[in-house]
Amino acid sequence: MNMQTSNVIAPPAPKSLEQMQLPLVMMRDILIKTMFRKNIDQVSELARAICLPIPVTQELVDLARSQKLVEATGTLHANSGGEMGYQLTDGGRARALDALAQSEYYGAMPVPLEVYAEQVKRQSIKNIQVTRDQLTGAMGHLVLPPELLDNLGPAVSAGRSILMYGPPGNGKSSISNGIRDSLGDKIYIPRAIEYAGQVITVYDPIVHSAAEEQADDPNSLRRTGNRYDTRYVRCERPTVITGGELSLSMLDLVYNPVARTYQAPLQLKSTGGIFIIDDLGRQEEPPQKIVNRWIVPLEEGRDILALQSGEKFEVPFDTLVIFSTNFHPNEIFDKAALRRIFYKIKIDGPSQQDFLKIFAMVARKKKMPLDEATLVHLLKKKYPTIDNIYANYQPVFLIDQMISICEFEGIPYQMSPELIDRAWANMFVKEEKIVH
Repeated sequence: MNMQTSNVIAPPAPKSLEQMQLPLVMMRDILIKTMFRKNIDQVSELARAICLPIPVTQELVDLARSQKLVEATGTLHANSGGEMGYQLTDGGRARALDALAQSEYYGAMPVPLEVYAEQVKRQSIKNIQVTRDQLTGAMGHLVLPPELLDNLGPAVSAGRSILMYGPPGNGKSSISNGIRDSLGDKIYIPRAIEYAGQVITVYDPIVHSAAEEQADDPNSLRRTGNRYDTRYVRCERPTVITGGELSLSMLDLVYNPVARTYQAPLQLKSTGGIFIIDDLGRQEEPPQKIVNRWIVPLEEGRDILALQSGEKFEVPFDTLVIFSTNFHPNEIFDKAALRRIFYKIKIDGPSQQDFLKIFAMVARKKKMPLDEATLVHLLKKKYPTIDNIYANYQPVFLIDQMISICEFEGIPYQMSPELIDRAWANMFVKEEKIVH
C-alpha cells in the first residue's frame, strides 16, 4: 500500500535538569517516591523508571544527595558494570512519605504542557496527507460508491470535522474505522503532562496501541535508548470511539482523590488521531448540546479544561472529529452548528447492483452457494414490500440466518426462496396490534 504519510519528528531527549522545565522540587519528589515505591537503588534502573536519560537522572540523584535525602551505599554492583548503589536516608524516607501524601504519582517524569504543545504541532493530524490509494486500501473490504471516496479523501486530509449521516446499517461505523486504518503513521504520546504543578496522565493502553520497540538488548539500549524522549510512548495515531454512552462529563478532566492526580479526558487522549462520536442523537444530552461543546475546540484548535480548584487552562486540540448519525442533520442541529462542521457526507444504502455485489461477496466468504431462483425471489418478491430500500447490513443478516437454519436442520449450506422467507421474517417485525 502506498504510504505517503507525514514523517513525524520525535521529541528530543532532555540533556539537563534545566532543559526539563519542571519545578525542581517536583522532579526531586518524583525521584524519591519512585525509589521508595519501587525499591530501586541504581541510576540506570532509576533512569528507566522515571524515563529520563542516565546523565539527567544522575544530576537529580546528586541534587537529592546534596539535600541529604539520598546517600551512596558504597556498594558497587558487579553485574551492572560497577554501578554505584544509592538509598534513601531517614530524612529521604520521611520526605517520600510526605510527598506521597500530597500525590501518589511516581514513575515517568511528566512533560510540561507547553513542551507537549510543541510536540502536538510536530505531529498534527492536519499535517497528514491521505492518498486515494491509502483510503481505498483501508476500505477494501467495503463496497462503496466511488463518489463517496471522492468526498471522504479531502475531508480526512484536511483533518477537519466530518459529519456522516444516513439510514442505519450502511457502514458509517465501518467507514470511520477505515479512515482510522488509512492514517498509518506513528506519533508520540506523553505518559503524563504537567500543568501548574499538577500531573495529568495521558497515555492509556486502552486507547493507545504502542508501536513495537527496539529489541531490549541492554548493550543496544545504551546506544539507542535516548534517540527520543522516553517520557513519550511511540504509538499508532489514537482512535477514541464513543456512542450512546457519551456524556459531556466524559470530556472533563477526571480527578482521582486517592492518588491526587488527574486523568486526561477522552478528547485529550485522542490528540493527533481521531475521535468518533457514533450514534449521535442517542446520548442523554441533546446532539445540539454535544456539538456546542466542540465548537471552540474545532474552530480554534484549543480546548479549555478545569482543575479541582476551578482554575481553567488551555490544552491543544488536534483531533479529527467524526460525527455519525442516523438522523437528518436538520432535525438535530441548528444552522450555526452545521456551519461549523466542515464536511457533511451522506452515507446512503447501496444500489441494487452494489447490494448484489455485497451479497455475493458475503456468501463467498461464508461458504454459502448462491442460487439464482432465490435471488430473483428476494429482489422481485421481498424488496418491493419495503420500497426496494437496500442496506449494507442486510446481506450478512440474511445469509447468517440461512446458515443458522441449515445448521439446525442438519443440511448442507444452501439458499432457497423458503429459507429467504424465514430469514426475512427475522429482519423485520410485522406491524400488528398486541391485545393486552
